[in-house]
Amino acid sequence: LGFFYATKSGTSLCIDDLVVPETKAELIRQAQREVLAVEKQVKEGVITSGERYNRVIEIWSNVAERVADEMFKAMEQREKETGVPNPLIVMADSGARGSKQQIRQLAGMRGLMNKPTGEIIETPILANFREGLNVLQYFISTHGARKGLADTALKTADSGYLTRRLVDVAQDVIVTEYDCGTVKGIWAEAIIHAGEIVEPLRERIIGRVALEDVIDPIDGSVLVRANQEITEDLANEIQNAGIERVKIRSVLTCESRRGVCVLCYGRNLATGKMVEIGEAVGILAAQSIGEPGTQLTMRTFHIGGTAGAIKEQSSHEARRAGRVKFINLKTIRNRRGELVAMNRNGRIAIVDNRGREIESYPVNYGAILRVNDGDMVEPDQRLVEWDPYTFSILSDVEGTVHFRDLIENVTFREEVDKVTGLAYRFVIESLDEKLQPRIEIRDDAGRLVKVQHLPIRAILLVNDFDEWRRRKREERREDWQDKAVQEAEGVRVAPGDVIAKIPRQTAKAKDIVGGLPRVVELFEARKPRETAVMSEISGRVKVLGIQRGVQKVQVIGDDGEVREYSIPRGVHLNVQDGDYVQAGDPLIDGPLNPHDILAILGVEAVQKYLVNEIQEVYRQQGVTINDKHIEVIVRQMLRWVRIKDPGDTEFVLDEQVDRFHFQEENERVMKMGGRPAQAEPLLLGITKASLSTDSFISAASFQETTRVLTEAAVSGRIDFLRGLKENVIVGRLIPAGTGMKYYRHIRIPVDRVAEEAEVALPSEEEREELLKDIGITVAEESSLEENLGELNE
Repeated sequence: LGFFYATKSGTSLCIDDLVVPETKAELIRQAQREVLAVEKQVKEGVITSGERYNRVIEIWSNVAERVADEMFKAMEQREKETGVPNPLIVMADSGARGSKQQIRQLAGMRGLMNKPTGEIIETPILANFREGLNVLQYFISTHGARKGLADTALKTADSGYLTRRLVDVAQDVIVTEYDCGTVKGIWAEAIIHAGEIVEPLRERIIGRVALEDVIDPIDGSVLVRANQEITEDLANEIQNAGIERVKIRSVLTCESRRGVCVLCYGRNLATGKMVEIGEAVGILAAQSIGEPGTQLTMRTFHIGGTAGAIKEQSSHEARRAGRVKFINLKTIRNRRGELVAMNRNGRIAIVDNRGREIESYPVNYGAILRVNDGDMVEPDQRLVEWDPYTFSILSDVEGTVHFRDLIENVTFREEVDKVTGLAYRFVIESLDEKLQPRIEIRDDAGRLVKVQHLPIRAILLVNDFDEWRRRKREERREDWQDKAVQEAEGVRVAPGDVIAKIPRQTAKAKDIVGGLPRVVELFEARKPRETAVMSEISGRVKVLGIQRGVQKVQVIGDDGEVREYSIPRGVHLNVQDGDYVQAGDPLIDGPLNPHDILAILGVEAVQKYLVNEIQEVYRQQGVTINDKHIEVIVRQMLRWVRIKDPGDTEFVLDEQVDRFHFQEENERVMKMGGRPAQAEPLLLGITKASLSTDSFISAASFQETTRVLTEAAVSGRIDFLRGLKENVIVGRLIPAGTGMKYYRHIRIPVDRVAEEAEVALPSEEEREELLKDIGITVAEESSLEENLGELNE
């Protein structure tokens, strides 16, 4: 079929199909001017060389994107003029071969490349393959090509192993009934990343089933009824009605005792119709997630190591018109008259004329607000901006700066920038735990008004007043009391001034080699290294300072409950004294631990976190996987609970039991008037979940065979052969598709077929003859049948 149509279409590739945009040269010149401006800022000492590197990379990534956009526009323009579709665009758009990224290299610009270490070389390849590369450009390209080949070899194995584990954990998820009757569901909303809508609401709800009626906010009409499938047309209606989020049924909240139900799963993406009873959706999910893993691994090879540095977001723009409302924001005006945010968990909301919140943006500490509370804004108007590469520490008071425990080469080091010759001082880790590098700010009367502890790597932007005054007195200068001179010399600060800044890590390319291990880490529910410390309760923060070499931070809840956290010395705190935090807010930067999210925020929060984080990795690679596949796996990871109080049930303290078994046992005990058990939810990684399954045959064929079999033998376990794997192993029909009990006893009322079938069966006498041949009596045979029947049940 493919060859037939490929021949008929007459599609061919010729060099003229690679249209190099005319605006390319101008875009590159503009970028070069921006890079020169950044270099100038470094020479003037406004930014450090680390920041320069990040900014240069960002400039070039943006240009490569813009050249690519221009190239596609030029190709489409050519298409309109000639009336002949461009074969390259046809191929990439249909998904048959190649991607936008690769076409960008053919006719746009090759862009930034990686060093073997994973850092990005800051001089990009400006040429594309049509124009051809010179020797130096070709040499830089070889890095990427070799890295790609090495990665591919290593990663194919990893990806295959991930698929195997996924199949094993989800193999017994089969659609077993039409409706489980649950009243629970999940909220689906558009995914917004860096201010852009990455995945609109429409894409997330097509083929799902609404949990409750979806009402048009304008005229109150019902768009979708509860338990109705959301089709493409209905999804468009919902989006056009301006609905922000919809409550849908999900596998995550399905209450089917075994497997899942049709309504919670929704549409089968292979057929485009609602899923049928008997569909092995677990294996479908595992393969849908595992298969792109092999693509992800090879992805680096196709692009030849061009760097995909993630564009850092540095501002929020309003998406719709409305009125600005500051929520939980502390602000001050700096000496330039700009409004600066002074706390970390504030938000800017846009409200419509009815006072309804239509969008909301988080505001970082130190961000500059471009609007005031109550202003009216237009779409695309800038609301707030910040520097994504540094973390600023600001003064909120006026006064003179005094250094404490800042000793050269002990707690801070001075380095001279090779390019500019300017010196800058940064805090280092000291061996003496008693030293606490900090800055004190005192008012004109010498009273202490602020103490700011400095984390490791903080770059100082102010000078010590005591040292400066001593020097001025030695030089017999009288101008040391002049406030203007003090400000110019950096020993006096005003509210909103930056005292110090902490550089964030320099931009490394987010390669999928970072991606596949991240997916594995999430599915295995591993605790990441250097996790963020999360507040367990909502309340006010009280920073107690350093005790015995660790920073102590308290959170005092609204009901007076106090939780204390110890944070390693020199780690930068995300919160300040007096900030209000919600339960689950991180107190320091770092990756979140899914087990903490489960303990603090509950099951729904951890489900949402896992689904979104796994999707994020695939989305960066341009791979689309439907949420429901990931939900199936996450459901299997959250199937277990740990008994905290056995009550009158047969459970033991700290025993790990299946959630449904736990509910059944509790119902049984409560019917008899007993005390139910209490349990906490558990999050198991996919390997652990596979080994904890009810079926020991399935677990033994997965990993640690000896251990699984000895434990099963010692505890006398019974395998009821409910999943696919155990049935394959013992050689029975699998309980999926037409092998399900549900389909097994269907009698088709077609006369001729039924008659022929009856004729084909042996008579009683023939049966006895046959049994005599194999040496079994009729009685023995019927008891055998009963046993097999029980097994089938």
